[in-house]
Amino acid sequence: MLAARRADRLAALAAEIEREGRRALSVTCDVTRDGDLERAAAAARTTFGGIDVAVANAGFGVVGPVERLTLADYHRQFDTNVFGVLRTIHATLPDLRTRRGRLVIIGSVSGHLATPGSSPYSMSKFAVRSLAEALGHEVARDGVSVTHVSPGFVESEIRQVDNMGALRAEAPEPIPSWLVVSADRAARTIVRGVARRRREVVVTPLGHLAVFFQRHAPWLVSAAIRRFGVRSRAEPSRP
Repeated sequence: MLAARRADRLAALAAEIEREGRRALSVTCDVTRDGDLERAAAAARTTFGGIDVAVANAGFGVVGPVERLTLADYHRQFDTNVFGVLRTIHATLPDLRTRRGRLVIIGSVSGHLATPGSSPYSMSKFAVRSLAEALGHEVARDGVSVTHVSPGFVESEIRQVDNMGALRAEAPEPIPSWLVVSADRAARTIVRGVARRRREVVVTPLGHLAVFFQRHAPWLVSAAIRRFGVRSRAEPSRP
């Protein structure tokens, strides 16, 4: 069951899945609109009989210094990254409880530590990490597992999306290629973690290091950020 905004991408992916001998259903869906997730979940029930695994994956990053950002920037960030996750949960949790299923929340390494210029994105990802932790306790007795995923630098278009949520396909990838993990490798790591009902999955080697040191030596991470002038990526330029 595929749900996203771009119908052409959904159709292409559904066709690829079906060529592998699997069934696929795609529904255009915007996680910022009330009712879209309920409609998608209803379509999944009709076609497949229920929902065993739900993945809350929609997200983008608003970046920039706090003093230059507006409240509207923060509202826009939270509407997708936090309330979009909540809408997904509300639409699918009854099925997951009935079927003792699995909920997957895609967070970020930025939900463990924040760098200068990343406050909206990091705030949203800290929020969903705490949501995953609290909800995991709430639904454990129903046999539902909640897996929080912190990808790190994974191959995707997120770093070519500006603060308004618009794709700037011409913008260069700001992260060196040797630090970026392929989407296929990331997917395999996530699937293994979800299959094992793990509470936390960190995908990339650099992500593992960042999370480890933030948990065990936060003073060292803070000193390194300030000493070496570490900053969030810049917003992709608009033509």
